[in-house]
Amino acid sequence: MKKLGLTIFFDVFVLMLLGLTMVMTASSTYSVFKFDNVFYLFNSHLFKVFLGIGAIVLFAFIPYEYYRRLSKPIIILTTILLIVTLFFAPDIKGAGRWLNFGIFSIQPADIAKLVLIIHLAVLLEAKVHLIDNYKNGFLYFFFWILLISGLIMLQPNISSGVMLIVISLAVIYAAGAKFKHIFVSMILSGFVIGTAAMIFRHSRLRIFDFVNSVSSGGDLNYQVKQALYSLGSGGIFGVGIGNSMQNNLFLPEAYGDFIFAILGEEFGLIGSIAVLLAYLVFMVCGMQVAKKSKDMFGQLLAFGITLSIVLYAFVNVAVTTGVFPTTGLPLPFISYGGTSLIFLCVSVGILINIALTNHLRQNGVVHVPDQNAVEGIGR
Repeated sequence: MKKLGLTIFFDVFVLMLLGLTMVMTASSTYSVFKFDNVFYLFNSHLFKVFLGIGAIVLFAFIPYEYYRRLSKPIIILTTILLIVTLFFAPDIKGAGRWLNFGIFSIQPADIAKLVLIIHLAVLLEAKVHLIDNYKNGFLYFFFWILLISGLIMLQPNISSGVMLIVISLAVIYAAGAKFKHIFVSMILSGFVIGTAAMIFRHSRLRIFDFVNSVSSGGDLNYQVKQALYSLGSGGIFGVGIGNSMQNNLFLPEAYGDFIFAILGEEFGLIGSIAVLLAYLVFMVCGMQVAKKSKDMFGQLLAFGITLSIVLYAFVNVAVTTGVFPTTGLPLPFISYGGTSLIFLCVSVGILINIALTNHLRQNGVVHVPDQNAVEGIGR
């Protein structure tokens, strides 16, 4: 387990170093054009990377059992933040997702993802005996999923809401829920998501553009088209660091949601595959941590964290290559970001702590919490 924790740390560290390189090259032209400083966005991202590494180290040494008692207050606080976001967040590109506190801004949706995983893991461990009961058990868990994801969709942030539902249902299924309950919930969620996607103009247009391009050979979304040009230009070995043409304002969000296209252009097919393998290593190690955990809370928490990070990476790459409609989800540890990067690192720190704690348990240093006490927390 100790080796798994170290492997996860170094894997993420390498991805973050690569992210620094890619943000520098992908944002340089935009930084000059917008801020008259070639290093403006890079310096901002570098500061957040340092904060992220500090968060990994800090949370790697905080016993993950503490989150059992914190799950209720933090889920309530997160719900309040999401409600405040709906009413007070400034409208940016047709959506209000950020809360500005003067010296810093946060995106509550990024916080909600981790908090909901923690809360569900606590509830499922304490009430696992009710999970087969759809009315008195499953719907109680599903309430929190609909509440948090619904508030996120209303911002509107449809893609993050959808991801949260998928991740949460997977966690519940891993805890032992019946597939028919998951299926019914997916149908209900699909109806809610479809309605929300059609109500908001930007998501409706993205879906129609994607369907049109697939069904009738219509023109691709401009960003996706430029991203494919970028990936195709990279060939096998890439054009070299800093030699991308698409980062010269041809590809919007080149340093953010579509940074994988710049990576593919500069590092080629080999570099792109290497990055995907890094996420695969993270997934294998994370799932091993979940499998080897001695308590259900640790298992579900490790599983949820690992799945959320890998799924975000998969969807980002799928969007960049035109397989999925444009969503606006970042590439974990590589895309330019603030709240997203910090809370990804917090999640990794928690995952590493689960690995280290179970390593100590195997050696008899730490004991598994009493199950009766655990069930009392969830009541």
